[in-house]
Amino acid sequence: MAAYGWDGTWADAFAPYEAEGLLAGRVVRVDRGQCDVVTADGTVRADTAFVTPRDPLRVVCTGDWVAVEPEGGTPRYVRAYLPRRTAFVRSASSERSEGQILAANVDHAVIAVSLAGELDLARIERFLALAWESGAQPVVVLTKADLVPDAVTRAHLVQDVETTAPGVPVLAVSARDAGGTSLLERSRELGGGLDVLAAVVSGGTSVLIGVSGAGKSTLANVLLGEDVMDVQAAREVDGKGRHTTTTRNLLALPGGGVLIDTPGLRGVGLWDAGSGVSQVFSEIEELAGGCRFHDCAHESEPGCAVLEAIEAGALPERRLESYRKLLRENQRIVAKTDARLRAEIRKEWKRKGAVGKAAMEAKRGRLR
Repeated sequence: MAAYGWDGTWADAFAPYEAEGLLAGRVVRVDRGQCDVVTADGTVRADTAFVTPRDPLRVVCTGDWVAVEPEGGTPRYVRAYLPRRTAFVRSASSERSEGQILAANVDHAVIAVSLAGELDLARIERFLALAWESGAQPVVVLTKADLVPDAVTRAHLVQDVETTAPGVPVLAVSARDAGGTSLLERSRELGGGLDVLAAVVSGGTSVLIGVSGAGKSTLANVLLGEDVMDVQAAREVDGKGRHTTTTRNLLALPGGGVLIDTPGLRGVGLWDAGSGVSQVFSEIEELAGGCRFHDCAHESEPGCAVLEAIEAGALPERRLESYRKLLRENQRIVAKTDARLRAEIRKEWKRKGAVGKAAMEAKRGRLR
């Protein structure tokens, strides 16, 4: 159990269930109302009917520590899960106001980004906001670095992502064999990113996330030291990937730690990730502290330190636009379940509308 992250704190939390004769285990896979749970007696199959509430954020998820019935019942049932230390959550891919939990009790969020195509910095910022909000430490891994053989170009790409991800390690890796060269040797030629990543994921639980075609399954196989996950090539027509991973699987790594591999994410919607957004754009938050007005919107206000930084070239305008967009999106998500916030947003819209109307009337008056 220790290989899957079991420690004294989990043991203490599980004590009441142990007294009831239940068995401790960690969920390594969930599908169709059942889950695979690794226990001290081996991996067992259990039904989740007793822990399937209406709230989608409270359903059993890969990475959860659970209390499962001992051998004898057919089927066996999960009776409870222990309080989560962290949870990686996104907005559900539907029109309903629901979140979707992707992984539980995660220490590191490994964001895989392919260098096979043009970097989408805005998407990276979204992943980072969710990662910071989850309570995990994010790591950005630029995969397929062998497709950018020029070291200078590769260094510029890494620098672009580092600017987008303040305080986050950014690693360029290649998990592809080249001319008989071993995978780790090939990675060392590109800067040793895999060595660093292997050291990071060896401590605790890591979740591997990214869009389809980002090379997640290939990367997982390299870290596992064997071909456990199926791999498919990206489509030649548009370079997009196919969904080779269809479930979230928790796997023990040979060097220590465990890895949760996830299906490619089509949508990366925020879910109550205000603090995560602030962390991603920490330089803007810091600059905002120097604005003349404490409620500065960084649009046209006098004495705005953020706009002054853009004017001086110290802050890319793209960063401010992305910051505004994610804040608005997150505010809309939170407002769906917060009546007071909805009222505040409507009030702000009316205020801005009145200001705009007054400005237009003043402009028309001058034109006359």
